[in-house]
Formats: sequence, C-alpha cells, structure tokens
Amino acid sequence: MLSDALLAQAAGVIATLRARGSRAATAESCTGGLVCAALTHAAGSSDVVDRGFVTYSNAAKTDLLGVPAQMILDHGAVSEEVAETMAFGALARSAADVAVSITGIAGPGGGSADKPVGLVWFGCVWRDGAVVTRRMVFEGDRAAVREQAVRVALALLVRP
Repeated sequence: MLSDALLAQAAGVIATLRARGSRAATAESCTGGLVCAALTHAAGSSDVVDRGFVTYSNAAKTDLLGVPAQMILDHGAVSEEVAETMAFGALARSAADVAVSITGIAGPGGGSADKPVGLVWFGCVWRDGAVVTRRMVFEGDRAAVREQAVRVALALLVRP
C-alpha cells in the first residue's frame, strides 16, 4: 500500500518534471514497480511517465535492460555497477529524459555480512549526461525498506 505521504511526494515529482518538460522511466527490482505505481497514481501522469521496467530476476535485468550477465556474476545484482547499468538501460530503451533504478535486499532473508538486509543501490541518469549512484542501508521490515527506497528514488528524479 502506498502511503498518502509517498503519493504526495510522487505528485510533487510529477509536477516538477512536468514544469521542466521532462519524462521519466523507472527500472526496479526490490521495489517491484512501486516507484512507477506512485508516479502513475495521479490522473494525467502519462505526459511525464514514459515507462517502468520491473526486473526482479537477474535474467530480466539482462534481457530487458542490457545488464551484462557477467557484471551480475562479478559484482552481484545488488551493486553500484548493476544499479547504474539498469538506469542507463531504462534510459536507452525509453523516450525518457531521466531514468532511476533500484536494486536491493528488502528482506527478511537474503542478506550477508557484505550485503546486509536493507542494502539498496540506486542509479539515476539524465540524457544531459549526469549520473548519480547512491548506496543506502535502510532499517525496518521488508515493507519499510521498500517504502524508504521509493522515497529516495523519487527524490533522485528531481535533482536540482
């Protein structure tokens, strides 16, 4: 369930992107499409949201976004390299001006000493060439990790 606060943040992102004449795309793994769902909650968001990719499996990351399988083997699906490549893949496969990606370990299992539950990597790329990656480790249960990840992804879409 998307909270009212999250939907309000998404509405603000839509308004900002619309004012800039920009379109967005998302590439999501652990959030399973929640960023795109938040963005498209408001009627009329189709002039801003181009498309969303839900690439939960490694094969989907490779097939839909062009993430090299060897990159996933070398760095893991939850890595800066994969997050950045997911964002570039979404931008290349869309008419968007900005693409944001999320890959992480929402839990409750799946974590390790190097990659704990709550670890999320983000990538955000713009057609003007700007690239941002961010590593966050969130506290809380699976729902809390996913909601926090959506908040960060939305914020990345409207860089100053």
